[in-house]
Amino acid sequence: MQTRVLTGITTTGTPHLGNYAGAIRPAIAASRRADVDAFFFLADYHALIKSDDAARIERSRLEIAATWLAAGLDPTRVTFYRQSDIPEIPELSWFLTCVTAKGLLNRAHAYKAAVDKNLEAGEDADAGVTAGLYMYPVLMAADILAFDAHKVPVGRDQIQHLEMARDIAQRFNHIYGRDFFVLPEVQIEEQVATLPGLDGRKMSKSYDNTIPLFAGGAKALREAIMRIVTDSRAPGEPKDPDSSALYTLYRAFADEAQGAAFRAALVDGLGWGEAKQQLFELIEAHVAPLRERYDALIAKPAEIEAILREGAAKARAIATPKLAAIRNAIGLRAMGQAAAVQTAKPAAAKAGKAPRFASFRDGAAGFRFRLFAANGEELLLSMPFADPKAAGALQQRLRTLGGDAPLREDGDALVLELDGAAVARTPQAGDAMLGRVREALAQLAAQD
Repeated sequence: MQTRVLTGITTTGTPHLGNYAGAIRPAIAASRRADVDAFFFLADYHALIKSDDAARIERSRLEIAATWLAAGLDPTRVTFYRQSDIPEIPELSWFLTCVTAKGLLNRAHAYKAAVDKNLEAGEDADAGVTAGLYMYPVLMAADILAFDAHKVPVGRDQIQHLEMARDIAQRFNHIYGRDFFVLPEVQIEEQVATLPGLDGRKMSKSYDNTIPLFAGGAKALREAIMRIVTDSRAPGEPKDPDSSALYTLYRAFADEAQGAAFRAALVDGLGWGEAKQQLFELIEAHVAPLRERYDALIAKPAEIEAILREGAAKARAIATPKLAAIRNAIGLRAMGQAAAVQTAKPAAAKAGKAPRFASFRDGAAGFRFRLFAANGEELLLSMPFADPKAAGALQQRLRTLGGDAPLREDGDALVLELDGAAVARTPQAGDAMLGRVREALAQLAAQD
């Protein structure tokens, strides 16, 4: 069984060397495991909370997408998409907002920190605090719950948000009487490298001490490395590798033998200038092929756009039926469905009415169809197809299969599988729904 792991990447800056070694590289390596179903998304809605610079956000989305792809993220293996391409996320965010206690949001660390800062400055407690900042935990919960993520890798400062997502999911499940959502688990990457910046502190844009990953090319990389702060020990004097930022950076890109040799050289008195040159050569050898791919991707943004749109279609194939089931459960269903859902029995079909398929285009996702019962109840929603003929062919195949179409329970829905692939989902699970779907398909088969 695969574990679904979901990672969000806020689009407010340009990736640096610390981002690559500490987050991008290990996340991509983990995504290649056979037991992992990896979801990566550009958190551009979240970026709006942190920045109102439209040009910066636009550029950051391009640079971050190109960086992950250049670093080896395989969009055919993972689901890679933009948050803003999934309309089900803000819709779910509102549904969750309506069950989330204000007191829970009052306790969020980011909000409390902003309030404390205001009070210390003698300002109104909520001065400068936007509703976006306040509601951030709910949007993050929607990001996770829309896809039933099992694990979410986060830093320790984000643990509270995962706990809040679990609380919100549990409350929704309790109110509506069914386990709509998988409860996500925190995944703390204890072994992830935290690289030092130019001044020895943690490499961070907040400290303005970063080393560029791709920006400026090899020249900018070397210039930054040459600015790394070192002590005053002259060439020939022994150096302490364990207190040296150069050694920490070197180990992040070296194999065991290279790291041991560099350590020994420092102890033997290697000059700082030569040590920096060796560090540059090691990192450049690793980064140069990635930079070449990055430059090629940046030059063809339409290719990145196509990859992200394809990823969004994959993501929406999961989110759309899930939101359909939730809308049904909370009462936002078609008028003709109300009595059927409340009584758990299909209403009697009107004379002359019969089950039917209804095809439609779902925006950029592709072509879908729904199966409606004779009384108008929605029974199935298909996955998206790039070709409307493929959607039509599937409808004809279902007519042929009739009541023998293979359906299995999958969480809060029934999934129809053909040739090993899920091709449609029901709005809800249960034996009653299974019986109604089989009855409708049998009636369609009888018509033919």
